[in-house]
Amino acid sequence: MMREAMLYEKLPDSRVRCNICQWRCKIGPDKFGVCRVYQNKDGVLYNLNYAQASSVTPDPIEKKPLFHFFPGSVALSLGSWGCNFHCQHCQNWQISSPEMRLPWHESLQIQPQEAIELAKSFPVEQAKYHQSVGIAWTYNEPSIWFEYTFDSAKLAKENNLYTVYVTNGYLTPEALDTIGPYLDCWRVDIKGFSDSFYQKLAKVRRWRGILDVTKRAKVKWDMHVEVVTNIIPTMNDDDQQLEGIANWIRNELGELTPWHITRFYPHYHLTHLPPTPVSTLEHAYDIGQKAGLKFIYVGNVPGHKNESTICYSCGKVVVKRFGYQTNIVGLEDSRCKFCGADLNFRTHGSERRSL
Repeated sequence: MMREAMLYEKLPDSRVRCNICQWRCKIGPDKFGVCRVYQNKDGVLYNLNYAQASSVTPDPIEKKPLFHFFPGSVALSLGSWGCNFHCQHCQNWQISSPEMRLPWHESLQIQPQEAIELAKSFPVEQAKYHQSVGIAWTYNEPSIWFEYTFDSAKLAKENNLYTVYVTNGYLTPEALDTIGPYLDCWRVDIKGFSDSFYQKLAKVRRWRGILDVTKRAKVKWDMHVEVVTNIIPTMNDDDQQLEGIANWIRNELGELTPWHITRFYPHYHLTHLPPTPVSTLEHAYDIGQKAGLKFIYVGNVPGHKNESTICYSCGKVVVKRFGYQTNIVGLEDSRCKFCGADLNFRTHGSERRSL
């Protein structure tokens, strides 16, 4: 289903400039942007995958991964087709890469109102924490069906559902500001911290715009932000990049911002690399602690001691986790129930400020 793009400029000779993501593609007649799902037709830019979903499923919010955002809740998770990055290690390349094997004609058609009704139909016993339910756009980059996520997010807020972008962070500031009033959470990948790494992994050169937009999501729009770094052996496991990420999080997002350091498993074009040694993840954890971060989580290692949330003030466990299993034992809204320390959780008792 085609839908005219919300953010683009018309240029001479029937060309257009797309302003959804930071590629800001200049697209000639009948041509596509980097993502392959925005096309110029006679000088008008269209999104080609509006309401075309590759995946529609209820997920625990911890799967995103989000650990400080409505823990124990259920998110209707929707993915589409295509991506504006071409990451060498993509675990969902079948739906996101130019080589994707699943044909578009197998799409599930789900209009925004249908998605809202589906999310609201989940049995409340599935949502452990304050009967919370929301919608997350995930599995591939949500900005490549921006118009759909915008329409859906607006409806979601009218229906008291939380909203989540699981994103590579490459949205433009104006696109962020368009959806900002309706988006509660920005779960962003900061994949590395060097020009050469982003160029090698995803063919992205101006990656620092990700940092600017992420800070804007938190400061201007009061979104809950959590950061994920998938640590890939020989590529972004050096101290310089890990220290760069940890220090940037502390300085620009705050020491209470969760940082998920996750284990890489060989996939797609990086099958020649080994899985990340657990010792490397634990070294990254130490780097985060040295930088002053209070919540660092080791991911893709079920049963690791650094899956659970421990209060930095009194040292007691407030949320126990094993994989996606969550047991809330010491949390009152956003605070530790044992000592009262602010733990930077987003719950019904700690909603975003009025905007």
